[in-house]
Amino acid sequence: MNTENIIKHLRVLWRTDRIIADIRLRHLLIGLGLRAFAALIATFGLLMLELSAYFALVQIWSAIVAAAILGTINFVVAAMLFVVAARPPSGREIELANEIHGAAIEAIQLEARTLHAQVTGTIHHPLSGLLPLLAPLVAIAVKSLRKPPVAPP
Repeated sequence: MNTENIIKHLRVLWRTDRIIADIRLRHLLIGLGLRAFAALIATFGLLMLELSAYFALVQIWSAIVAAAILGTINFVVAAMLFVVAARPPSGREIELANEIHGAAIEAIQLEARTLHAQVTGTIHHPLSGLLPLLAPLVAIAVKSLRKPPVAPP
């Protein structure tokens, strides 16, 4: 287990989560803006239909038809904007970000399994963890025992 690898994988995970959130937020904001614009146009369409009803009561033919046609066109434009706003985000960006996110999660899981195996091995065999430390200490002890004592002058 290497803590540098864990930190590196966590940074990659954090960055990909930020990228995914940014992509989704941009898509949400664009969709919201288009829906608001479509709602505004639909409101104008409704006003035009109301205006056409008014003209129907006041005058019988020409102004009524014009207002009704404008109201209908406004509703068609609003419906087209709603369809465009409902589109899913671009596939490549989100797929790439999700792929990197998955790879970072897998790397962190691998590091966690390695740590678990090391901790389990140390618990089952506590001396195996001390063995790399004992070898240099034994060598130093043997060298100090072999040296003849220094005679005082």
